[in-house]
Amino acid sequence: MEEKKLDINSIIGFVLIFGILAYMLWQNQPTPEELEAQEKAKQEQVEAEQKAKAQQQTKVTTAEDYAVGSEVDSLQAVQLKGKLGAFAYSAMQSNDNETVVESDLLALKFSNKGGYLSEVRLKQFVDYDSIPIYIIKDNNAEFNINFGTTDNRILNTKNLPFVPQVTKNGDVTVVSMKLKVSESQFLEYRYEVKEGDYMMGFTVRSQGLSNIINSSQAINLDWNLKGYRHAKSISYENRYTDIHYDYEDGKADYTRDGEDDIEDVSWIGCKQHFFSSVLLTDTRFKNVKVKTENLVKEETIDTVFTKSFATTIPIELQGGEINQIMDLYYGPSDFKVLNTYDRNLDELVPFGWGLFGWINRYIFMPLFGFLGGFMPYGIAIVVMTILVKILLSFVQYKQFLSQAKMKILKPELDAIREKHKDNKMKAQQETMALQTKAGASPMAGCLPALVQLPVFYALFQFFPSAFDLRQKSFLWVDDLSSYDVIANLPFNIPFYGNHVSLFPILASIAIFFYMRLTTGQNMQSQPQQEGMPDMAKMMKYMMYFSPIMMLFFFNNYASGLSLYYFISNLISIGIILVIKNFILDEDKIHAQIQEKKKQPKKQNRFQKKMAEMMEQAEKQKQLQQKKKK
Repeated sequence: MEEKKLDINSIIGFVLIFGILAYMLWQNQPTPEELEAQEKAKQEQVEAEQKAKAQQQTKVTTAEDYAVGSEVDSLQAVQLKGKLGAFAYSAMQSNDNETVVESDLLALKFSNKGGYLSEVRLKQFVDYDSIPIYIIKDNNAEFNINFGTTDNRILNTKNLPFVPQVTKNGDVTVVSMKLKVSESQFLEYRYEVKEGDYMMGFTVRSQGLSNIINSSQAINLDWNLKGYRHAKSISYENRYTDIHYDYEDGKADYTRDGEDDIEDVSWIGCKQHFFSSVLLTDTRFKNVKVKTENLVKEETIDTVFTKSFATTIPIELQGGEINQIMDLYYGPSDFKVLNTYDRNLDELVPFGWGLFGWINRYIFMPLFGFLGGFMPYGIAIVVMTILVKILLSFVQYKQFLSQAKMKILKPELDAIREKHKDNKMKAQQETMALQTKAGASPMAGCLPALVQLPVFYALFQFFPSAFDLRQKSFLWVDDLSSYDVIANLPFNIPFYGNHVSLFPILASIAIFFYMRLTTGQNMQSQPQQEGMPDMAKMMKYMMYFSPIMMLFFFNNYASGLSLYYFISNLISIGIILVIKNFILDEDKIHAQIQEKKKQPKKQNRFQKKMAEMMEQAEKQKQLQQKKKK
């Protein structure tokens, strides 16, 4: 009975204790405000752990992280000494982290291992897919100095530990990367990053290393880069990707694919279509070797890099020390930007050589810049094309006038050929005499066309090189510096591509009708010369072949260029129709020809010489015929 009573008492006790504990817990439960504070503290702790983890993974540090060098035990010090010799001191103060610096134009990372730029991002630009433009990223670049030491080591700076220091001097950020032997002996890479400038000062110098660097061995600076793709068509971008250099006080040249040796260089530029990396010096590099290699074997497979650039520059010691003052340019291949430096960097823009480059630099570039300053760039192309065609309209007039004269003379020329069908030399003599008297010549129609060629070729070079057209839209075109797309194809057509562009189609149609107007006139007026190719048939083939060639060739070219050719041919058609229907009067021209034929025509030296040569040839032919008889 007592045991049963005890058990009941125990149960009652446990219930009372549980009730008291439950009451105490209920009384002490956190308020909603306390719960929110706890949740916030927990979230902040998680974010702090994630941030610390991210920093550890990316190894990004600033100069303050190197205020105190990492501790190295005696055993490690001995190992470093055996591996790096005198430069083991630098390894005791450095690590494999990166130093980050930014200006308003550039976002830069410097690798403490090697002391070189490991990342360069152009902050104001994105590529065709809206991805930021990186000139250097993910080990696509290498900057290395190879040298020997007096203790018989061969060292490469790309593998050695540099100690960073970042300082500010007004709007200039100075990044000093030192490969140290001691605090007063070192090899330094000194970068000066300026606000509002794509050019940074860059100096490689040594201090107190004359007894460490072996002066009897060659010292070479290797600057290598693989160019990232930035454009929609990697093959089109590759056409304008090469290594440029300025040599012999202002001469410029380039190497598109292969190797080249240059004696005397003031700058070397790894140029892609619209962005460039340039290494410059005031003291000039001697005996430089450059090499480029195309990395695009198949456009559908090789989609990351365009070309690789390799440069080897010998470095000469001065008093046993290195002291090479240079500059680095990472920025757009924009004529206006490059021209501000007054260092011949505008040669990076492929405006063409000789007369063509002169036309682009001093006529088309200022004109297009002026028009683009107050109107959309697509409209600027149209207006510029109209102005050019108006200026060249007198040339088309001369060309069409010559064709009209030849058309009027054709019956008389046919009669001469029929009369002397057995004596081709005599037929040619009388044909030339008639053309001279009438003031009509096939060459008179060719010369105006030759006058237009420099303008034609200059504009062919200008529009693909105009940086201002990059990512500018017009009508259905997203980017006037690249091809337009109205349809994507599920397959690739050789030499055409996997898309359909509308502007090349419009330009091809326009050039077909233009050639039909001009070659049709030529085919009617051009006499068939015995023993010569049928020019009329050749012109007919060209009338169909040229538009097809344009359709294929320009499908991957800049839509701004196709827009120019479309508008240009439309205007040419209009000018020809106006000249033919409202300006030229064939009856009046015929009367003028008849009047000229009556007047004695004085031959120029060339015509006189040609006539004499033909007369001599005719006499020689008659003499040979007599001997045969």
